[in-house]
Amino acid sequence: MIKKPSSPTTSPVTITVTSGGGGRRSIGLTSPIQRHSLSPLSAKSNRNSSARRRRYSISQQQNEAVDGEEDEELVSYTVHIPPTPERPPFPSISDSQNSNVNGVEARSSGRDGPYPGQGEFGAGFISGTIFTGGFNSVTRGHVIECSVEKPEGGKSREGCMMKGCDEKGINPCDCGFKICRECYLDCLGNKNGGNCPGCKELYDKEERECGRSKELLDEEDEDEARPLPKMAELKMDKRLSLVKSVKNPPDFDHNRWLFETKGTYGYGNAVWPKDGYGFGPGEGNNGFEYPPDFGERCRKPLTRKVAVSAAILSPYRLLMVIRLAALGLYLTWRIRHPNHEAMWLWGMSVTCEVWFAFSWLLDQLPKLCPVNRIADLSVLKDRYESPNLRNPKGRSDLPGIDVFVSTADPEKEPPLVTANTILSILAVDYPVEKLACYLSDDGGSLLTFEALAETASFARTWVPFCRKHGIEPRNPEAYFGQKKDFLKNKVRLDFVRERRRVKREYDEFKVRINSLPESIRRRSDAYNAHEELRAKKKQMEMGGNCAEPLKVAKGTWMSDGAQWPGTWSSTGPDHSRGDHAGIIQAMLAPPNSEPVYGSEADGENLINTTEVDIRVPLLVYVSREKRPGYDHNKKAGAMNALVRTSAIMSNGPFILNLDCDHYIHNSLALREGMCFMLDRGGDRICYVQFPQRFEGIDPSDRYANHNTVFFDVSMRAYDGLQGPMYVGTGCIFRRIALYGFSPPRATEHHGWFGSRKFKLLLRRKSKKEQNPEEFVLPVQENEEDEDLDIESLLLPKRFGNSTSLAASIPVAEYQGRLLQDLHGKGNQGRPAGSLAVPREPLDAATVAEAISVISCFYEDRTEWGKRVGWIYGSVTEDVVTGYRMHNRGWRSIYCVTKRDAFRGTAPINLTDRLHQVLRWATGSVEIFFSKNNAFFASRRMKLLQRVAYLNVGFYPFTSIFLIVYCFLPALSLFSGQFIVRSLSVTFLILLLVVTLSLCMLALLEIKWSGITLHDWWRNEQFWLIGGTSAHPAAVLQGLLKVIAGVDISFTLTSKSATPDDGEDEFADLYVFKWSFLMVPPITIMMVNMMAIGVGTARTLYSPFPQWSKLLGGVFFSFWVLCHLYPFAKGMMGRRGRVPTIVFVWSGLLSIIISLLWVYISPPAGTQAYMKFDFP
Repeated sequence: MIKKPSSPTTSPVTITVTSGGGGRRSIGLTSPIQRHSLSPLSAKSNRNSSARRRRYSISQQQNEAVDGEEDEELVSYTVHIPPTPERPPFPSISDSQNSNVNGVEARSSGRDGPYPGQGEFGAGFISGTIFTGGFNSVTRGHVIECSVEKPEGGKSREGCMMKGCDEKGINPCDCGFKICRECYLDCLGNKNGGNCPGCKELYDKEERECGRSKELLDEEDEDEARPLPKMAELKMDKRLSLVKSVKNPPDFDHNRWLFETKGTYGYGNAVWPKDGYGFGPGEGNNGFEYPPDFGERCRKPLTRKVAVSAAILSPYRLLMVIRLAALGLYLTWRIRHPNHEAMWLWGMSVTCEVWFAFSWLLDQLPKLCPVNRIADLSVLKDRYESPNLRNPKGRSDLPGIDVFVSTADPEKEPPLVTANTILSILAVDYPVEKLACYLSDDGGSLLTFEALAETASFARTWVPFCRKHGIEPRNPEAYFGQKKDFLKNKVRLDFVRERRRVKREYDEFKVRINSLPESIRRRSDAYNAHEELRAKKKQMEMGGNCAEPLKVAKGTWMSDGAQWPGTWSSTGPDHSRGDHAGIIQAMLAPPNSEPVYGSEADGENLINTTEVDIRVPLLVYVSREKRPGYDHNKKAGAMNALVRTSAIMSNGPFILNLDCDHYIHNSLALREGMCFMLDRGGDRICYVQFPQRFEGIDPSDRYANHNTVFFDVSMRAYDGLQGPMYVGTGCIFRRIALYGFSPPRATEHHGWFGSRKFKLLLRRKSKKEQNPEEFVLPVQENEEDEDLDIESLLLPKRFGNSTSLAASIPVAEYQGRLLQDLHGKGNQGRPAGSLAVPREPLDAATVAEAISVISCFYEDRTEWGKRVGWIYGSVTEDVVTGYRMHNRGWRSIYCVTKRDAFRGTAPINLTDRLHQVLRWATGSVEIFFSKNNAFFASRRMKLLQRVAYLNVGFYPFTSIFLIVYCFLPALSLFSGQFIVRSLSVTFLILLLVVTLSLCMLALLEIKWSGITLHDWWRNEQFWLIGGTSAHPAAVLQGLLKVIAGVDISFTLTSKSATPDDGEDEFADLYVFKWSFLMVPPITIMMVNMMAIGVGTARTLYSPFPQWSKLLGGVFFSFWVLCHLYPFAKGMMGRRGRVPTIVFVWSGLLSIIISLLWVYISPPAGTQAYMKFDFP
């Protein structure tokens, strides 16, 4: 029993940060809505504050200006760190610096600089400090060796006083508030009529027309793009033409103007004058405007849905109907014509065939509506990264993306593979300040930590190189390993020289990564030996017996002489794989909001970066706390820890999760995914799933590792329903969908087959409409209504007791909204340019708060893993998480890019492949026996989408019938009977129609999906291999878990490392590892081979041979053996290495067993001379 402390729920810890002198302030992460002030108030007082004080008013924030420069030299940050069950609340950091008792302790490691030990925090403190803490340890900030970011200069008082702007300013108002030209024009175009941000008064009309405002316009260069006119100055007709409205004189004759000016026919999409509008600057109109684009950026769609050609889809659907009818007739004939001579054989065969028909129907029905989708990246750039009235500088208005990479064991997941994945993320083509990368090391390994540090160092060279030369792919191992001409489409003269330098630097980087294990071992041995000497010296000083052995913990040491707070090589207390503190380290500090250009190539810089932005995104190492007695929920728990950490540190409204071996192969993949999220109707999309593509697969794809039938056929078909399933990696999520909220709109399906549809608006307007079983977001209409407060929904029992996490949720919801022009009527969209502001700094208090949300006890008595985040309780947490979102009414999208978005590795070894399939099938069995079964889906899920999820839970059970059916041909040959009494013409015709219709369906699927016949056949082969090996074991394990409560544990799938030069790339393909999963397929092959021999001998020696039964049995046995051929080839290993004696003995055994069966059960009518009698 854990005793709860009587202290308050949170204890404030104040961190005093020096602003750096001279008004300098660091630039870091912010959001368009200010974070909650982490003031040292109790949680109760903060919760009971007024709704107006806690409400986020978006429109008010855009119109407010900065109240002025801050003159204080110190900035106070406060973080509420929740107490643990065995530790009282922390005192403030300022106190802990003096007393070093239960606080946030900082050790400067004997170095000079703006570190906590010196009473000063800078940007380098965040990127150069490991933050640790958890259940049995205090929250600490340990300074490590790293580069310290230089503080940026503060804002000059001679510049623009608007927030986030540092242009030259003037005084257009008597109040003295300085403002630059762009911000001034933005204020004039505001709906309030041009209020001064300083005094909130209207700018003087005379000054606006000819006074100080003229000073702004005179500075404008003639070739610079001008803003569009105010809507009040334009009168837009409902037709496709525009005519400039002239107010002076009021009685303007438009007909006369039409024939007397250069406008001729006016201005429209049919004719537009080449010389512009035809208005001179002297007529009181802005003569510098350009013709408007009639395909306005806010009207052009970001995506298009391309339906499959009716010439293919219509025959495809017709064949489905024909095959369904043929199956019905075939099963009817089989049931009505039993084989009375072998009822047991007939009964088993009919039962299996009925189940196969049902299984085929579940798999085929969701494929009725396949679609393809295309994204338009040019429209995305025009809409979100082009200058406009609200964003005159053209800063990126795209929402932020947090990228999650998960790893658990550096031995099975090589650090070099993870490092290449991280480099491809850091170099992706997306705004640098909007991107953050988080690596979850669930093993807490120092090897992964130092490999990530080396990766961060090499990224400063690799990322600018990729941007400068447009490198694809941006994984250095994949790029330098390409066999094609790397000079294709490269036009810069310095490319070859810089590529050679970067290649040499990457080779040295690989050597450093590969030498890390030995380096860490030697370093740790040296420090441990030094600690033993110190302990012996202390023992001698204390007068102890020197002969007694000393027990000194052999720890793992960091390069700066501090013990690693994570897992040690030699297990010690609080330092084992399941018992270590939480760790957060910002390897790369948040970038500035403005581009930073480099210098020419010299001794330190390998490439010339004078014209290249050298900023790199935020990179964070996270290892959640683990303690004995807590269920850490494997990968799902690690993902939820990253969700909470990223919400506090960067709070991107969208999340991309990748496995450590899946790198970004297309640098524009994130932009294509965002096209679907930001297009009209995108607010109903919970995630965008990309197909999985693999490298390192043998050319023949022996074990169907590419899985193209699922990714290119089934997933495209699901996209035409409610969306594809979530498959664990390569998926962009909407953060609020992961939080368990319902979509803004949904459709309920009632009646037979969902024929009646009811559309629901799920934005709650009052408490009367609140459903406690559903998370919904309120409509912000009346600021005085306390029911509209979003925080009232964020109860601790759902999200935990972190106030910063609660405050980040409405911010993420706002940032993920569509633009107001796209949303249509209402105020649920966000205005353009609202995300183009600089972000707030990432301070020590924020990181300390992030430490508290990755503690092992944070999820206790919350909704994490039940409704919020990744769902617990299944080894296939990905499918369950996607199912929950679809069940709430969300939609998902399948994004197939022209160039593969992501590429990864897959196990090509037979044993590893079978264990991977076993894990997937076991998860499906768990889903079938849980409340996540599609039988219990809500009415918001479409009927065919429900059928697709039903198939996920049903398919492992097909293996029971499949094993029986694979033995039936052998039993038929052994017994001399067949599944039918005789091969009648009706039976053969129906069987032929069923088989041919299946083949024609496969050909049409190949036609509209783009896969090959070889891919389809490999998928069919491995369906039988997996169905007779891994799937039966999965059913057994699932039943044991449901009935007996036996927990299921799986080993991590090994990731293949990059082979060295001269090594066989497919060496793992020929490695044979015995597994109990191989017993059923081996038995099936041996029995069928012997049955063919027995049946052939029986027929040849029989005076009345029944060739029809022999042909039927041999045909079906041959069908089984053809499907198991890749399995048999995998067991034989590399060609030529299997001894000949193995084949000889196999043939002899088959012949002997066949002859023995003939002797034991001789055929009817055998002559006496054929009998053998012992002498």
